[in-house]
Parts: sequence; structure tokens; C-alpha cells
Amino acid sequence: MDYTPRQIVAELDRHIVGQTAAKKAVAIALRNRWRRRHAPPGIRDEIVPSNIIMIGSTGVGKTEIARRLARLVGAPFIKVEATNYTEVGYMGRDVESIVRDLMEIAVGMVTARHREAVAARAAVIAEERLLDLLVPVGGGDDPEAIERRRRTREKIRDRLREGALEERTVRVRTPSSQSPFIEILSRSGLEDLNITLPGGGAFPLGGRGEREREMTVREARGVLQDQAAQDLLDMERVVEQARALVENEGIVFIDEVDKIAARQGPSHGPDVSREGVQRDLLPIVEGAAVKTRHGVVRTDHILFIAAGAFNVARPGDLIPEFQGRFPIRVELDPLGREEFERILREPDGSLVRQYTALFAAEGCRLAFDDDAVAEIARVAFEANERTENIGARRLQTVMTTLLEPELFELPESGRTELRVSAAMVRERLGPVLADDDLARYIL
Repeated sequence: MDYTPRQIVAELDRHIVGQTAAKKAVAIALRNRWRRRHAPPGIRDEIVPSNIIMIGSTGVGKTEIARRLARLVGAPFIKVEATNYTEVGYMGRDVESIVRDLMEIAVGMVTARHREAVAARAAVIAEERLLDLLVPVGGGDDPEAIERRRRTREKIRDRLREGALEERTVRVRTPSSQSPFIEILSRSGLEDLNITLPGGGAFPLGGRGEREREMTVREARGVLQDQAAQDLLDMERVVEQARALVENEGIVFIDEVDKIAARQGPSHGPDVSREGVQRDLLPIVEGAAVKTRHGVVRTDHILFIAAGAFNVARPGDLIPEFQGRFPIRVELDPLGREEFERILREPDGSLVRQYTALFAAEGCRLAFDDDAVAEIARVAFEANERTENIGARRLQTVMTTLLEPELFELPESGRTELRVSAAMVRERLGPVLADDDLARYIL
């Protein structure tokens, strides 16, 4: 579906409270992709994404906005932390591995779609293979014997479809892989590995063969359907579609980018390495051809979203070339008690709804008084003020601490209803919040 910016923001509002400026920025960036696809061919390749820098402390929704955006349009998405990468020439992960990992994600997405498309055909093939195992070939080749086998096979088919043979055991041939224990330290990753033995023989990293396994018909059906679906896949087409998906729809979220920003003053020591990582990131952000085990992937039209708290460094401390490739800057609002209360109530997957579902799984109805939700929000906000501010993530800690006794006892307690009141919240969390040491280590 081709969403308008307003529709994108409305969808994000279902999951994320506030942060309207950031939602609008990513909505425009996403719509611009649709606009590029409808631009004249002569200018289409010249239209590059408007990459974004999100500025805000941890837990205010930066990652969730990007993740929900990718999920909304079915785009390949990867989140990486800038601090995990090292300058070329140093031990550690190189930045091109971001694109290789994104390509693997896209291949998995497209493979899943193709497997779903051939699922019905795979089920038919699996049924025929099951019948071959249950009704072995034999009994002569004369017409009467052939007809007798056919009638038997149809009777077994009927019983199979009725579920009468689910516990019958059969022997199924499945692929086996015995890989040698080899540890490889390589900057470029396994996809660039090419080991050749003297005389031109390939070194078998995973010697593949087959082995027979005994399993029930129920288990065998799943195995045979997977095998049939794999046989029906056109992997060349899968890879081709995955590459197109990455190159035109891929989203890369680079977190903690503020930690690779050099501080003001002369560059020396760690600052040189930080600048090195920025310079290594530049080519893939600007547009480069990255070699992957599925072929070469162009990064010109991948959308990059960088994010960081920027408590110490500033966006201006990034090298000018890097700043220039992220023309859109948006600052996310800090979260207060009111926002925490809305986060607990409003999103489709709010914590109140999550814990209500968890309790319902045990046959217990969980309900929260309005003032109890407000009290939980207050506790989370004050815990952030007194200790490390981790934003909305504090709500999960507070909620689990509050309901820990019931979560432990519920399977054996036989309890069918629990109402959470403000008094209960104060009784259980008040002493913890009042003690700074306890609050630091528990909340």
C-alpha cells in the first residue's frame, strides 16, 4: 500500500506516543520513495534519500519509530550500533557488513513470501511423499496389481486426511550437515571466504549428505512440506527480488552515532578512530557497491537514519561530510509523567494490554484502576529522575516489579481476578522508590 505522510503518521500513532516531528520526518522520507518511483526515468536515479539524524535520550522512541516504519511497508530493516564498528585496519566489524546483513534479512523476507505462495503445492507434494512411505512400491506390474495398489493408496489417503495415522511411524530421508570446527577471523565475513585445496579440490565447509530418521506421520508431514517448498523455490528469483528490495526500500538505523563524534579540539587518541568510523560509513551512505554472497548491492537509495542522545557531543561534532549526508535533523521530546501514562494506556501493544494478555493465559482477569496507571507512571518518572534516565523502558521494569508475586504464584494459585489499585502500587513500590540504593538496583 502506498501510504500518504498523514496515513503513515496515523499508523505510527497507534504504537508510539507523541514525537510528532520525528514521525513527520520519516513519513516524508518514506513518501519520497513513492514519488521517486513515479519520477521520469531521466531524473529518477538522481533523487537520493533525505537521511535523518534523530536527537534524543534513550527510551524516547527513536528505534521504535524506525522499526515500525519498516514493518509498515514491509521493508528490510536493520538496527546497528555505531560503536560496534571499527576503522579499516583495526580488529572488529567493518561497516560494509551492515549491507551484507541487510541483504541476508531481505533474502529471508522474500524466501518467506515465496514459501507462503507455494505452500498449497508443497502440501500436495508432501502428501504424495507420505503415501509413498506408507504404501511402498511393490506387488507386481500387472494391471490387477497396479489397480490394487491404487485402491489401497486411496484408502490410506482418506485415513491420512482424517488424521487417523498421525502417530504411525515412518522413516524419512533428511539432509545432514557435518561441519568441521573452524573459527575464522575475517573482516569481510564468511561470504568472501574461498578456500581451495592443492589440486583444485574445494574444502568442504559443510559436508552435506542424507540420513534416515524415524518420526511420526505428524512430524514427517512438516518435514516433507518444508522440503517440497524448498524444492519449489526459484532461488535466483528470490535473490534478485531481495536485492531490489534492499536497494530501493532498505532502511538502516545507526544508533549511538553521537559516540563516534569527535569532541571539540585537536583530534588525537580515540577521536581519530571515531572519525575513521565516520569516514568508513560515508561511502555506503553516499552510495557504493558492496559485495555480498548474493552479489553486488548498491546503497545509493537505502534510507539511513542515525540516532543518538548527544548529551556530550553535538551533531556539529560529526565530520562535515558525514553531517552533509544527513540533511534532516529532528529532536525528540523528553518523556514526562503524562507521556508515561499515555504509553501505558494508548498504544495497540501497550504494557497494560500485554500484561492483561499474560494473566489471561493463566485464566486470570487483570484490571487496572485509572489512578493505579497514573501511580505507575509517577513511579517510573521518579525512578528516572533519581537514577539513570532510560525513558519509557523504565515502565517495563516497574510493571514487572509490581506484579512479580502474582506472576510467580499464578499457575498454582488458581486466582481468577486481580485488580491493581493505586494503594497496591504505593504499598509495593513506595519502599523501593524511597531507598535510593534499592531503586538503583531494582527499578
